[in-house]
Amino acid sequence: MPVYLQIAEQIRAAAASGALRIGEPLPSIRPLAEQLRINRNTVAKAYAELEGQGVIETFAGKGSFLKEGNSPLRKGARHDLVSQEIDQAIVAAHHLQIDDEEFLLLVRKRLAIFTENKNSHEKEQAS
Repeated sequence: MPVYLQIAEQIRAAAASGALRIGEPLPSIRPLAEQLRINRNTVAKAYAELEGQGVIETFAGKGSFLKEGNSPLRKGARHDLVSQEIDQAIVAAHHLQIDDEEFLLLVRKRLAIFTENKNSHEKEQAS
């Protein structure tokens, strides 16, 4: 995958996960390029790609920001990220010779544990 698409994907993932919030400025092109040790044009191309998709907006002299409403990619990007993780788990289960039913049972158990822990944590914070 070209570097500019990798950068665009990481920014979409950050937006989908909430790590990057609406209105929050993205790093300026030059410092980001220096930090990543890549050509400035590569970062500019990634930002242009995101702007064309409606994910970010750029204001002359002010910089680039995550766009209000964050386009229809927000939900899709979240689903893509989770799908990738699920795919990795499926491949691992296949290599470990875990059949479909056993895999789904394990997923349900893990989800129940997660939900229980989350509810417990929320009760603690409410107290």
